[in-house]
Amino acid sequence: MILSLIVAMTPSGLIGRDNQIPWHLRRDLRRFRRLTVGKPIIMGRKTFESIGRPLPKRPNIVLTRQAEFTAVAEDGHLHIAHSPAEALALAQAHLDETGEVFVIGGTAVYRAFLPQADRIYLTLVEADMAGDTYFPELIKLDTAVWREHERQSHPPDPQNPYPHHFITYHRHP
Repeated sequence: MILSLIVAMTPSGLIGRDNQIPWHLRRDLRRFRRLTVGKPIIMGRKTFESIGRPLPKRPNIVLTRQAEFTAVAEDGHLHIAHSPAEALALAQAHLDETGEVFVIGGTAVYRAFLPQADRIYLTLVEADMAGDTYFPELIKLDTAVWREHERQSHPPDPQNPYPHHFITYHRHP
């Protein structure tokens, strides 16, 4: 299994405001979809509630400490886990041929899986804005642990109002 984190954030590590993503980048949404369709995604309960529904065409695993939390998906692609180990076991049961699983947030879920992650797909949004939710630890990426594998830079345009970079990190073997 390849465990990947996928996150969009500003240089300060901002990932959210009021349980929402504080920017809209169409190119980033297309990349997110292209990378995650068909692969299990793991998210926290608050992230799931902010999306409002399971994301289609991929197994959705909601990680929550709330024992009574329930949610239903018509296509059966929604699963509830109460520990990171349970979330990984559910993901393992739904792997495609790539063997990749994506962690899509929020902060506590990123923090739980960062120590065992193999890859990080980062969208670095060149913006200075207010928010209340931050990505843990990535700002000080340990180059002894992580190496930049790929980078694509994009200027702003009418559908993507902020300059941004798609950066892929791989954990050193």
